[in-house]
Amino acid sequence: MKVTLLQQDIEWSAPEINLAKAERAISAAPASDLYVLPEMFATGFNVSPEGIVEDAESGPARSWMCRMADKYNAAIAGSVAVRESDGSCFNRFYFVRPGGDISHYDKRHLFTYGGEDLGYQRGEERVIINWRGVRIFLQVCYDLRFPVWSRNARLSDTENLFDLILYVASWPSTRMNVWTTLLPARAIENQCYVCGVNRIGSDPYCTYVGRSMFVDPYGRITECGAGEETLTADIDLPKLTAFRHKFPVLDDRD
Repeated sequence: MKVTLLQQDIEWSAPEINLAKAERAISAAPASDLYVLPEMFATGFNVSPEGIVEDAESGPARSWMCRMADKYNAAIAGSVAVRESDGSCFNRFYFVRPGGDISHYDKRHLFTYGGEDLGYQRGEERVIINWRGVRIFLQVCYDLRFPVWSRNARLSDTENLFDLILYVASWPSTRMNVWTTLLPARAIENQCYVCGVNRIGSDPYCTYVGRSMFVDPYGRITECGAGEETLTADIDLPKLTAFRHKFPVLDDRD
C-alpha cells in the first residue's frame, strides 16, 4: 500500500484556502492509497473551537474529504475541529474512504498545557481501521507522548494488532526533538510502520518546521524538510509479517 504525507502551511482560520491548497498537493503527488494531512488541516490548530469548529455530520472539511476520496479512489485522513448536536466539541481525526465510508477517532490526550481541554472533550476509544489490508491505528499530535495508549497487541491478538500508526500533528518547532525521537520509538517498540504528518509555517501561537516522517518497523527514517512538500512511501506487509514472526518481540510484551 502506498501512503502519501502532505506537509503543508496552513492559513489561519481559512478553510477555503487550505482545502484548495490540499487538493493541489494531492493532485500533484504520486497516485496513492492513502493521503494524510496535518492536525486541523482546514483551519490551523486552535485550543478554542470558536470560529473554526464545523458541524460533525456535514461540515465543509468532512465533505471535501469525501469528494477527494471519490475523485482519487484513495483514503483521505486528517483532523478537524467539530461540534456534535449536543454542543460538545472534539479534535476529530477523520479517515474517509471512497463511497462515503467514514471512520473517526477523537483525540484522547488533549494538550492541557495550552488549554485544549477547556474547549474540547477528550475521546475515550482507541480506533484501529482496516484499509486495503493494512490495519491502521489513528492518533493525534500530543498522543505521541503516551506509549501505553499507543501499545500494540500480541501477534495472536489479530483484532487489536495494527500495522501502521498515523500521527497527524501541529507540533511546534520548540519541541521538535521530542517529535523526532518518539516517532521512531513508537515504530520500534510496536514493530510497525509510523507516519507522522506535521505542518509548517506559523499561527498566533507557534511556529512549525515540519519534518514529517515515515518510519519503518526497524526505526529507519525517511523525512521531509521544513517546506511544503509531499512524501510517498510503501507499506510492505509481507516484509512486516516476516519480521514479526522471525523476531516476535510483541509476544514478550508486558
